[in-house]
Amino acid sequence: MTLKRLYAIVLNPWLVLGSLVLGGLAGFYLPAFARSLSLIGEVYVDFLKMTTLPFMISAVIFSLQRLFRDGGASRLFLRVLAVFAGTALLVALVGAAVLLILNPGADLSNATLQAFGLIVGSDSASSVTVMNLYGADVPAKTLTLADLLGSLVPTNIFAALASGDALKSLVFALLFGVAVGYVPERISVGLSQVLETVYCACQKLMHWLSLPLPLILFCMSASQMAKSGIEPLQAMTQFVLAFFAVAVLLLALAVVVIWKRSNQPLAVTLEALRAPFALALATRNSAACMPSMIESLADKLGFARARVELLVPLAVSLLRVGPMVYYVCATLFIAQLYGRPLGVAEVATVLLVSVLAGFASAGMTGLVTVSLIGITCAYLGLPFEAAFILFLAIDPLCDMLRTLILVIGNSAAVSVICPRPLRV
Repeated sequence: MTLKRLYAIVLNPWLVLGSLVLGGLAGFYLPAFARSLSLIGEVYVDFLKMTTLPFMISAVIFSLQRLFRDGGASRLFLRVLAVFAGTALLVALVGAAVLLILNPGADLSNATLQAFGLIVGSDSASSVTVMNLYGADVPAKTLTLADLLGSLVPTNIFAALASGDALKSLVFALLFGVAVGYVPERISVGLSQVLETVYCACQKLMHWLSLPLPLILFCMSASQMAKSGIEPLQAMTQFVLAFFAVAVLLLALAVVVIWKRSNQPLAVTLEALRAPFALALATRNSAACMPSMIESLADKLGFARARVELLVPLAVSLLRVGPMVYYVCATLFIAQLYGRPLGVAEVATVLLVSVLAGFASAGMTGLVTVSLIGITCAYLGLPFEAAFILFLAIDPLCDMLRTLILVIGNSAAVSVICPRPLRV
């Protein structure tokens, strides 16, 4: 069996979903054994992260260098701004529309409210619906201009690389790539060859790391089910289903956009997106999906490689559509949970602040990403601290959906920015 054939088998969607289901069953029925598998998933994700920064930096610098030599950088910049702004607004509107229509936080049953009470630490026998979180409250976060600039500008690029700060590394790569673009080719040709070598080596590593994907999915799913159990999912079922509906709608819209922009048959488009889809499910790490996104758009769908290699890292780092739509959905759910009616102006505020919080979430994962919901809740005076633990309990599943929206949604945004490929 060839390596290419094996790669196609391990990324089969049915095999991916089957591995997740079997892992969940193992975590439910064999929790002690499943917890011991968590190390395998952690090591695997660390291997993927190992290649992220060198891949991103080499791709961005090399692509910017070629971009400035080819010309048209200013026109591309304006197009990037327009597409990024339009995409962020679209996903926020879709999330708000679905949550307002489904209204998952209203008219919850007494059993569900009691389950909420168990999770946040209140008396399970009580019928009081006020939720209390024992221990120190999580302080509300505020987004200031100083914090935003501090998260963008690297004072020491080597410190940023050593700490794995992807956003600051991206800013350095963008500025350095622009500067290299103005250096005469006879001087910078050596650097170009080095960067291309690093890029190709990282891409090859990603292919090798994809081969044990079904086993990794099984281990990660089993360990997560063993740790959290099924109760949090039962208590937050309505929110999870509503967010799942948002994710399906946005993913379908993104696939249609890529299909139409690529001038390829729908079957070819779906086949090209299989690898980034599977990796997003497996790793819940959008940066680790960048090589497969570039390969899908450039090699399989025919978009210009120079543009794709520049735009994919830029979109993944800045256009955080997954967290953006999640903040919209979570804030509206909390408002419904506490019976807070929202007018047009308040919904518009939720959309705007969620988009800003999404941009601010660059480089953040897990608990920190969830905690930024407090930014949007603060503008409406909603008590997010009481509901914080609820969202932590279901975050592994929601994080998977957020990553899928980000990876496939950003692929669609890149396809809109790039010129249409000629149909073969």
